[in-house]
Amino acid sequence: MRLKSLPDKFTPGGNPFLFTILLLLGVFTMAQGAGVRGFVKDENGEPLAYTTIFVKQTGSGTTTNVNGEYEIGLAAGHYELVYQYLGYETITREVDITSEFVEVNVTLRTQATVLQTVTIKAGEEDPAYTIMRKAIAKAQYHLQQLDSYSARVYIKGSGQLKDYPWLAKRRLEKEGIEKGRVFVSESISDIKYTRPGKFEEKVISIRSDGNDNNTSPNPYIFGSFYEPEVAETISPLSPKSFSYYKFEYMGTFKDRNYEVSRIKVIPRSKGDDVIDGVIYIVEDWWSIHSMDIHTSKLGIDVNIRAVYAPIEEKAWMPVSHRFKVDGKVFGFEFEFNYLATVSDYKIQLNPELYVESDKMEVIDEKIEKETAKEIEEKFKPLSKRAQVKQDQTKELQKRLAEGKEITRKELNTIIKEYEKAEVKQLEAPEIISNSIFKIDSGAYKKDSAYWASVRPVPLTKEEVKGYHKSDSIAEIERKKEAGDTLKASKHKGFQPWDLIIGDNYKISKHSNFKIYFPIPGFNTVDGWNFNYKVSFGTILQDTNKTRLTLTPVFRYAFSREVASGYLNFSARNKNYRMDVQGGRFIKQYNPDEPILPVVNSLMTLFLEKNLMKIYERDYLDLSFSRKLSTYFTINTNWSWAERRELTNTTDFKIVNRRKIEGYTENRPFNEELIDTSFPKHQAFIGSIGLTARPWIKYTIRNDRQFEVPNSSPIISLDYRRGFKDVLNSDVSFDQLELGFKHGFKIGIRGNVDVALRGGLFLNADKMYFMDYKHFQGNQTPFITNDPVGSFRLLDYYKFSTSDKYFAGNFHYQFRKLLITNIPLVRLAGVRENVFVNYLATPTSKNYTEVGYSIDGILRIFRLEAAAAFQDGRYLNYGFRIGIASYITANFSDN
Repeated sequence: MRLKSLPDKFTPGGNPFLFTILLLLGVFTMAQGAGVRGFVKDENGEPLAYTTIFVKQTGSGTTTNVNGEYEIGLAAGHYELVYQYLGYETITREVDITSEFVEVNVTLRTQATVLQTVTIKAGEEDPAYTIMRKAIAKAQYHLQQLDSYSARVYIKGSGQLKDYPWLAKRRLEKEGIEKGRVFVSESISDIKYTRPGKFEEKVISIRSDGNDNNTSPNPYIFGSFYEPEVAETISPLSPKSFSYYKFEYMGTFKDRNYEVSRIKVIPRSKGDDVIDGVIYIVEDWWSIHSMDIHTSKLGIDVNIRAVYAPIEEKAWMPVSHRFKVDGKVFGFEFEFNYLATVSDYKIQLNPELYVESDKMEVIDEKIEKETAKEIEEKFKPLSKRAQVKQDQTKELQKRLAEGKEITRKELNTIIKEYEKAEVKQLEAPEIISNSIFKIDSGAYKKDSAYWASVRPVPLTKEEVKGYHKSDSIAEIERKKEAGDTLKASKHKGFQPWDLIIGDNYKISKHSNFKIYFPIPGFNTVDGWNFNYKVSFGTILQDTNKTRLTLTPVFRYAFSREVASGYLNFSARNKNYRMDVQGGRFIKQYNPDEPILPVVNSLMTLFLEKNLMKIYERDYLDLSFSRKLSTYFTINTNWSWAERRELTNTTDFKIVNRRKIEGYTENRPFNEELIDTSFPKHQAFIGSIGLTARPWIKYTIRNDRQFEVPNSSPIISLDYRRGFKDVLNSDVSFDQLELGFKHGFKIGIRGNVDVALRGGLFLNADKMYFMDYKHFQGNQTPFITNDPVGSFRLLDYYKFSTSDKYFAGNFHYQFRKLLITNIPLVRLAGVRENVFVNYLATPTSKNYTEVGYSIDGILRIFRLEAAAAFQDGRYLNYGFRIGIASYITANFSDN
């Protein structure tokens, strides 16, 4: 997913990390005003950029711009304005607004931090830990204390490309992108949150001087620092934060009537997915007051500042966020600055859970042992009288309401039991969030006068200049209809060269036609060959928005002088997918096709290794899958085919390696079946499978459902049968297979991925080699398959079997191992992995691979080294290169 608010010109290479940055900014809602303007400076007269100004009476916030200027529109009345800047004393100004703007200039003084009397002896704990334990204990309470809230959000992004490779200069300048030019994007949205996890957003207005992707503040809301993780980054308020961070007490200061403690957050291991900096905690409330933190991702630095305010003196909510992102990727040096302010807060408290802060005293039982013991003894009879946990929770809630002390453990009990009860009441407990995103029909039509009247943060001269320049370059192209996924053609109408380079044409509102770029290939059976593919797709306007696609494919083999092809019809929506395909075409003996044709072409022409073994078939295939429920999916596949063996027809090569006698014949080698050749025959084969994801979680956006990665293991059960004498079929076998796949984290140390698959043939009365069970081997220097579930050195067909089998793959990614002990290496996004692959068949002799890989080299590559063993004896070794494991690569032969 990518944050809609970031123009593509802000993201060199379309870097999706900027979306991850925005997720780090936390739950909030934001502000706007009018009637007061002025400057905010420090004691030396220097402007304080991005000072937060909060209007108590309206629940609104804004900030100064980079020059320290601000302007807030307010109706006539009496107001209190709170000026906040991290490291400076907060001050309040009262102002009466009539019919004109009132100028209020403010000077902020450096914050005087008062260190409490603290003496830390050897072996004793820093006071920061008891503060953080209380804040962590109350984090879930803060997430649940509001039933709903609404606000108006203003987001402004400005950035510039500081440098770029000279090879890209001409293309960038053609698009109006120059070094130092400031790009600006602004949006105003109305948002509403309803517990537990429903977000609604309506974009009122959007303005951008680049290609705009529809600004959305939802990602801010999805990520809260009260959650254990924010965009895969461990929050300092996570229950497991003590494994990731050390904390240091830096003193306490008075902000209005609140005591605020400064806590330094120090990663135990620097790198991605952790933060460093300072978090400010409000004493007694144990909520976030503000934060000044830093994180990094793939070598890109992100600095985040956030300021919170007490809304109606009942809940501390974010009123301004800003962040600076800078880095250098592939020669593109950039800097982005984003600002978000919230106005018009309206909050609705959760009556079942809310307790006034001054009535809730959280006891840290690790430090205040005697007090905690007294509380437990005092209220022990209540727990005994309680018949169920729900009654215990009610007793605890009653104690809270009466202002009695409560331990961290008891507070956690309240929240956990409350959340469990809430989940039981949900119609769809597997849905963890539901967001609705709409764009007002006039969002793009607002003129500069409108923006001048509603913009809460004045533009700088550079930003104004950026808008003027972009308006003179081109009219901004935008999609005006949400949910349209059909791409327009790169140019207007059909051009003759489209037949060669391909293109995509929008035929109507919901239909398109596509010509694919024809990729030539080479193998020893066909010689030079090419596939030519076109497709027509349309979206039906039914309730499920079913997409229909018709795809004809033509193929010509020059050495065999044979033309072939197939026609595929596909129908799919959120509940099912069906494919019907028929024709004459080649196919690898392994139906999972482990060798990409383009890789085979390179291996054949330059290394004289014709690894891909193929046969030809006339066929009709039908596949169908359907979700039976949230947790179960059923699939079935049926195929009738007349299958023919193919032989080599060419020995052409570009590089003639004298040490190699020549190409091998087009017959796979197998230890179980000595002769893999076969006569022409017919085969009718069917299969049925059930896939279970028992703990799957989803997010919903605009009625589209998205799986949360690794939220549940995947368990599969498949049955496959060859039907003898049905439609002249000459095969007879029964196969049963069970599979398991899951990925999960092991604390701070790393990530684990496991894939297990085992099965057997209940009978194998009549089979040909393509019906055997095959495995994902690899004999090339390249890794193009899933790193979890495939082998690195295994022969493609040597251990294929018609008997019982088991394959297991284990992949572990370390946070620190060898070279990743060096912080600069980790900060560059490099990871180290170890993996073990195992195969058991009647002939494999406990085939095992053990390997090590460096992941994320230059942010996109992975280098692996592996050694193979049989029955514990060394067999061989090899090196492989592939795409970084965290990048989803879609390899296709067209």
